[in-house]
Amino acid sequence: MTSSTDYTLSDATRARFDREVAKYPYELRQSAVMACLAIVQQEEGYVSRAAEDAIAAHLGMPPIAVYEVTTFYNMYNQQPVGKFKLNVCANLPCQLRDGQKALDHLCGKLGIEQGGTTADGLFTVQKSECLGACADAPVMLVNDRQMCSFMTAERLDELVDVLRAEAGKA
Repeated sequence: MTSSTDYTLSDATRARFDREVAKYPYELRQSAVMACLAIVQQEEGYVSRAAEDAIAAHLGMPPIAVYEVTTFYNMYNQQPVGKFKLNVCANLPCQLRDGQKALDHLCGKLGIEQGGTTADGLFTVQKSECLGACADAPVMLVNDRQMCSFMTAERLDELVDVLRAEAGKA
């Protein structure tokens, strides 16, 4: 991984960026910012400030504009995270159906604070904004891809055990 002060786009990364930029008229190339952020995160595991600056330069936009996108969406990691990023919804419908209990249980089970990563690097637990599945509350998202619904303490324990087993196979 790169340090937060040193980031150079590889030729392969630049080519991936260019494929995304080509989807837009030249004057709207900044529209590829989210795709470029996703590419960096896929390659590095997170998006550093230096990577944001490189994206800004590539897209011809102010670095602050890239930073605004990175900080607005919680799908972009601004620091290294565990192999499994667990985002627990913290909005009112989930809170009314034990969302905070789910978050607290998960942190307690893993022995970390909210926003922390386990010592073995497997799990990062974060509070997130609405995940759009209020009827299934409390809900959470694993690695920004897999939605998990009705997350009771028992279901959370099962999920952690399954993910630990999956990590052991890798």
